[in-house]
Amino acid sequence: MNTDQEPKKSHVGIELVRVLASEGNRIFSTERARELSHRVGLRDSYLLESLYHLRRNGWIVSLRKGLYALSSSVPGVTAAHEFEIAMALVNPAAISYWSALHYHGLTEQIPRKVFVLTTTEVSVPRVRGDKGQDRGYPIGDTIYQFVQVKPERFFGTDKVWIGEARVPITDPERTLLDGLSRPQYCGDFGEVLHAFEVRGRHLNIDRIIDYARRLDAATSKRLGWVLENQGVDSERLEVLAQLPIKGYRKLDPTGPRKGPCNRRWMIQENLPGKVKR
Repeated sequence: MNTDQEPKKSHVGIELVRVLASEGNRIFSTERARELSHRVGLRDSYLLESLYHLRRNGWIVSLRKGLYALSSSVPGVTAAHEFEIAMALVNPAAISYWSALHYHGLTEQIPRKVFVLTTTEVSVPRVRGDKGQDRGYPIGDTIYQFVQVKPERFFGTDKVWIGEARVPITDPERTLLDGLSRPQYCGDFGEVLHAFEVRGRHLNIDRIIDYARRLDAATSKRLGWVLENQGVDSERLEVLAQLPIKGYRKLDPTGPRKGPCNRRWMIQENLPGKVKR
Protein backbone atom coordinates (compact mmCIF):
# COMPACT_ATOMS: atom_id res chain seq x y z
CA MET A 1 0.00 0.00 0.00
CA ASN A 2 1.30 3.46 -0.87
CA THR A 3 1.15 5.32 2.46
CA ASP A 4 1.79 8.62 0.65
CA GLN A 5 -1.78 8.38 -0.62
CA GLU A 6 -3.32 8.21 2.91
CA PRO A 7 -3.14 11.95 3.76
CA LYS A 8 -4.56 12.76 0.33
CA LYS A 9 -7.44 10.31 0.79
CA SER A 10 -8.14 11.71 4.24
CA HIS A 11 -8.19 15.28 2.88
CA VAL A 12 -10.52 14.29 0.05
CA GLY A 13 -12.82 12.55 2.52
CA ILE A 14 -13.08 15.70 4.64
CA GLU A 15 -13.78 17.71 1.50
CA LEU A 16 -16.64 15.31 0.77
CA VAL A 17 -18.05 16.03 4.24
CA ARG A 18 -17.90 19.76 3.51
CA VAL A 19 -19.76 19.30 0.23
CA LEU A 20 -22.43 17.19 1.94
CA ALA A 21 -22.84 19.90 4.58
CA SER A 22 -23.08 22.67 1.98
CA GLU A 23 -25.82 20.71 0.19
CA GLY A 24 -27.79 20.34 3.43
CA ASN A 25 -27.24 16.58 3.56
CA ARG A 26 -26.86 16.19 7.31
CA ILE A 27 -28.26 12.68 6.83
CA PHE A 28 -27.14 10.93 3.68
CA SER A 29 -26.91 7.57 1.98
CA THR A 30 -23.91 5.93 0.38
CA GLU A 31 -25.50 6.65 -2.99
CA ARG A 32 -25.80 10.36 -2.21
CA ALA A 33 -22.14 10.43 -1.18
CA ARG A 34 -21.28 8.72 -4.47
CA GLU A 35 -23.23 11.35 -6.42
CA LEU A 36 -21.20 14.14 -4.82
CA SER A 37 -17.82 12.41 -4.69
CA HIS A 38 -16.86 13.58 -8.18
CA ARG A 39 -16.80 17.19 -6.94
CA VAL A 40 -13.83 16.45 -4.71
CA GLY A 41 -12.06 14.03 -7.03
CA LEU A 42 -12.90 10.95 -4.96
CA ARG A 43 -12.87 7.82 -7.06
CA ASP A 44 -15.67 5.28 -6.71
CA SER A 45 -13.22 2.61 -5.66
CA TYR A 46 -12.16 4.69 -2.63
CA LEU A 47 -15.64 5.82 -1.50
CA LEU A 48 -16.41 3.04 1.00
CA GLU A 49 -12.89 3.25 2.41
CA SER A 50 -13.27 7.01 2.85
CA LEU A 51 -16.61 6.61 4.61
CA TYR A 52 -15.03 4.04 6.92
CA HIS A 53 -12.22 6.43 7.90
CA LEU A 54 -14.62 9.37 8.28
CA ARG A 55 -16.72 7.30 10.68
CA ARG A 56 -13.69 6.07 12.60
CA ASN A 57 -12.38 9.63 12.97
CA GLY A 58 -15.75 10.97 14.19
CA TRP A 59 -16.74 13.07 11.18
CA ILE A 60 -19.82 10.97 10.41
CA VAL A 61 -22.04 8.58 12.36
CA SER A 62 -23.33 5.29 10.98
CA LEU A 63 -27.11 5.02 11.37
CA ARG A 64 -27.62 1.71 9.61
CA LYS A 65 -26.14 -0.03 6.59
CA GLY A 66 -25.69 2.55 3.84
CA LEU A 67 -27.02 5.47 5.91
CA TYR A 68 -24.98 8.10 7.76
CA ALA A 69 -25.29 11.42 9.56
CA LEU A 70 -22.80 14.27 9.83
CA SER A 71 -21.48 14.61 13.37
CA SER A 72 -21.33 17.78 15.42
CA SER A 73 -17.57 17.78 14.77
CA VAL A 74 -18.19 19.22 11.30
CA PRO A 75 -17.67 23.03 11.48
CA GLY A 76 -20.87 25.01 10.89
CA VAL A 77 -23.12 21.94 11.06
CA THR A 78 -25.79 21.40 13.67
CA ALA A 79 -26.07 17.68 14.30
CA ALA A 80 -29.36 16.12 13.21
CA HIS A 81 -31.95 15.91 15.99
CA GLU A 82 -32.77 12.40 17.21
CA PHE A 83 -36.33 12.82 15.85
CA GLU A 84 -34.94 13.64 12.40
CA ILE A 85 -32.72 10.57 12.58
CA ALA A 86 -35.71 8.41 13.50
CA MET A 87 -37.53 9.52 10.35
CA ALA A 88 -34.52 8.54 8.24
CA LEU A 89 -34.41 5.03 9.68
CA VAL A 90 -37.90 3.92 8.57
CA ASN A 91 -40.69 5.19 6.33
CA PRO A 92 -43.51 5.85 6.99
CA ALA A 93 -42.88 6.90 10.57
CA ALA A 94 -44.01 9.38 13.21
CA ILE A 95 -42.73 10.28 16.66
CA SER A 96 -45.22 8.80 19.10
CA TYR A 97 -46.06 7.40 22.55
CA TRP A 98 -43.91 8.75 25.40
CA SER A 99 -41.83 10.93 23.07
CA ALA A 100 -44.98 12.58 21.72
CA LEU A 101 -46.46 12.93 25.23
CA HIS A 102 -43.35 14.83 26.26
CA TYR A 103 -43.30 16.98 23.11
CA HIS A 104 -46.95 18.01 23.64
CA GLY A 105 -46.29 18.89 27.27
CA LEU A 106 -48.53 16.11 28.60
CA THR A 107 -45.87 14.62 30.88
CA GLU A 108 -42.94 15.96 32.83
CA GLN A 109 -41.20 12.61 32.62
CA ILE A 110 -38.38 12.49 30.06
CA PRO A 111 -38.40 9.20 28.11
CA ARG A 112 -35.17 7.23 27.92
CA LYS A 113 -35.98 6.16 24.35
CA VAL A 114 -37.29 7.76 21.18
CA PHE A 115 -40.61 6.08 20.37
CA VAL A 116 -41.53 5.79 16.71
CA LEU A 117 -44.83 4.65 15.17
CA THR A 118 -44.47 2.85 11.85
CA THR A 119 -46.26 0.21 9.79
CA THR A 120 -45.74 -3.51 9.35
CA GLU A 121 -44.81 -2.95 5.70
CA VAL A 122 -41.28 -1.78 6.47
CA SER A 123 -38.16 -3.44 7.77
CA VAL A 124 -37.52 -2.09 11.26
CA PRO A 125 -33.98 -2.06 12.72
CA ARG A 126 -33.84 -3.61 16.19
CA VAL A 127 -31.61 -5.47 18.61
CA ARG A 128 -32.92 -8.64 20.24
CA GLY A 129 -32.19 -9.61 23.83
CA ASP A 130 -31.18 -13.08 25.02
CA LYS A 131 -34.84 -14.10 25.25
CA GLY A 132 -35.82 -12.53 21.94
CA GLN A 133 -37.28 -9.36 23.43
CA ASP A 134 -37.09 -6.16 21.39
CA ARG A 135 -34.51 -3.92 23.06
CA GLY A 136 -34.81 -1.10 20.55
CA TYR A 137 -32.13 0.12 18.18
CA PRO A 138 -29.18 2.00 19.69
CA ILE A 139 -27.34 4.80 17.90
CA GLY A 140 -24.75 6.43 20.13
CA ASP A 141 -26.44 7.22 23.44
CA THR A 142 -29.97 7.11 22.00
CA ILE A 143 -32.24 4.06 21.75
CA TYR A 144 -34.99 4.08 19.14
CA GLN A 145 -38.07 1.99 19.92
CA PHE A 146 -40.19 1.19 16.86
CA VAL A 147 -43.84 0.25 17.42
CA GLN A 148 -45.53 -1.28 14.41
CA VAL A 149 -49.20 -0.93 13.46
CA LYS A 150 -51.25 -1.94 10.45
CA PRO A 151 -51.16 0.61 7.61
CA GLU A 152 -54.83 1.55 8.13
CA ARG A 153 -54.02 2.49 11.73
CA PHE A 154 -51.27 4.90 10.77
CA PHE A 155 -53.08 8.23 11.06
CA GLY A 156 -53.51 11.19 13.37
CA THR A 157 -50.16 12.89 12.74
CA ASP A 158 -48.97 16.46 12.31
CA LYS A 159 -45.71 17.81 10.93
CA VAL A 160 -43.74 20.03 13.29
CA TRP A 161 -40.43 21.85 13.06
CA ILE A 162 -37.67 20.25 15.09
CA GLY A 163 -34.58 22.35 14.59
CA GLU A 164 -34.04 22.53 10.83
CA ALA A 165 -36.32 19.62 9.88
CA ARG A 166 -40.06 19.02 9.69
CA VAL A 167 -40.92 15.82 11.51
CA PRO A 168 -44.22 13.87 11.65
CA ILE A 169 -45.53 13.38 15.19
CA THR A 170 -48.78 11.95 16.50
CA ASP A 171 -51.17 14.72 17.54
CA PRO A 172 -52.30 14.94 21.19
CA GLU A 173 -55.50 12.96 20.66
CA ARG A 174 -53.81 10.09 18.84
CA THR A 175 -50.98 10.10 21.39
CA LEU A 176 -53.41 9.71 24.29
CA LEU A 177 -55.21 6.86 22.55
CA ASP A 178 -51.93 5.06 21.91
CA GLY A 179 -51.29 5.37 25.63
CA LEU A 180 -54.60 3.67 26.40
CA SER A 181 -53.72 0.72 24.18
CA ARG A 182 -49.99 0.38 25.03
CA PRO A 183 -49.30 2.25 28.26
CA GLN A 184 -45.95 0.48 28.67
CA TYR A 185 -44.63 2.77 25.92
CA CYS A 186 -45.80 5.88 27.82
CA GLY A 187 -44.39 5.15 31.26
CA ASP A 188 -47.43 3.38 32.68
CA PHE A 189 -51.20 3.65 32.76
CA GLY A 190 -51.13 6.15 35.61
CA GLU A 191 -48.99 8.44 33.48
CA VAL A 192 -51.53 8.18 30.65
CA LEU A 193 -54.42 9.11 32.96
CA HIS A 194 -52.37 12.07 34.19
CA ALA A 195 -51.81 13.14 30.57
CA PHE A 196 -55.58 13.17 29.99
CA GLU A 197 -55.95 15.46 33.00
CA VAL A 198 -53.21 17.77 31.72
CA ARG A 199 -54.87 18.03 28.30
CA GLY A 200 -58.17 18.76 30.05
CA ARG A 201 -60.40 21.27 28.28
CA HIS A 202 -58.00 21.46 25.33
CA LEU A 203 -58.86 17.88 24.36
CA ASN A 204 -60.74 17.68 21.06
CA ILE A 205 -63.53 15.30 22.11
CA ASP A 206 -64.98 14.77 18.63
CA ARG A 207 -61.57 14.04 17.16
CA ILE A 208 -60.48 11.57 19.82
CA ILE A 209 -63.80 9.69 19.59
CA ASP A 210 -63.45 9.48 15.80
CA TYR A 211 -59.87 8.23 16.14
CA ALA A 212 -60.85 5.60 18.72
CA ARG A 213 -63.56 4.18 16.49
CA ARG A 214 -60.97 3.82 13.72
CA LEU A 215 -58.71 1.81 16.03
CA ASP A 216 -60.47 -0.91 18.04
CA ALA A 217 -63.33 -1.51 20.45
CA ALA A 218 -61.13 -2.09 23.51
CA THR A 219 -59.44 1.30 23.11
CA SER A 220 -62.84 2.91 22.51
CA LYS A 221 -64.25 1.45 25.73
CA ARG A 222 -61.23 2.61 27.75
CA LEU A 223 -61.61 6.07 26.24
CA GLY A 224 -65.30 6.18 27.15
CA TRP A 225 -64.51 5.23 30.74
CA VAL A 226 -61.78 7.88 31.02
CA LEU A 227 -63.85 10.68 29.48
CA GLU A 228 -66.93 9.90 31.57
CA ASN A 229 -64.80 9.98 34.71
CA GLN A 230 -63.50 13.37 33.58
CA GLY A 231 -67.04 14.70 33.45
CA VAL A 232 -67.69 14.62 29.71
CA ASP A 233 -71.45 14.57 28.98
CA SER A 234 -72.68 10.98 28.69
CA GLU A 235 -74.69 11.71 25.54
CA ARG A 236 -71.50 12.63 23.66
CA LEU A 237 -70.05 9.26 24.67
CA GLU A 238 -73.02 7.13 23.68
CA VAL A 239 -71.48 6.26 20.30
CA LEU A 240 -68.61 4.60 22.20
CA ALA A 241 -70.89 2.87 24.69
CA GLN A 242 -72.89 1.29 21.86
CA LEU A 243 -69.89 -0.28 20.15
CA PRO A 244 -70.14 -4.08 20.33
CA ILE A 245 -67.43 -5.95 22.21
CA LYS A 246 -67.06 -9.52 23.40
CA GLY A 247 -66.25 -9.78 27.08
CA TYR A 248 -64.79 -7.39 29.60
CA ARG A 249 -61.47 -5.71 28.81
CA LYS A 250 -58.94 -4.57 31.37
CA LEU A 251 -58.81 -0.82 31.86
CA ASP A 252 -55.03 -1.01 32.20
CA PRO A 253 -54.06 -3.61 29.58
CA THR A 254 -50.75 -4.22 31.38
CA GLY A 255 -52.35 -4.75 34.80
CA PRO A 256 -53.82 -7.82 36.55
CA ARG A 257 -57.23 -9.23 35.69
CA LYS A 258 -58.71 -8.11 38.99
CA GLY A 259 -61.12 -5.44 40.12
CA PRO A 260 -64.80 -4.53 39.68
CA CYS A 261 -66.45 -4.77 36.26
CA ASN A 262 -68.14 -1.72 34.76
CA ARG A 263 -71.04 -3.02 32.67
CA ARG A 264 -71.65 0.23 30.80
CA TRP A 265 -68.14 0.23 29.40
CA MET A 266 -67.44 -3.51 29.58
CA ILE A 267 -64.29 -2.55 31.45
CA GLN A 268 -62.65 -4.29 34.40
CA GLU A 269 -61.39 -1.48 36.61
CA ASN A 270 -58.02 -2.94 37.56
CA LEU A 271 -56.50 0.25 38.95
CA PRO A 272 -54.80 0.55 42.35
CA GLY A 273 -57.50 1.36 44.90
CA LYS A 274 -60.11 -0.51 42.85
CA VAL A 275 -58.49 -3.93 43.19
CA LYS A 276 -59.18 -5.80 46.42
CA ARG A 277 -56.07 -7.51 47.77
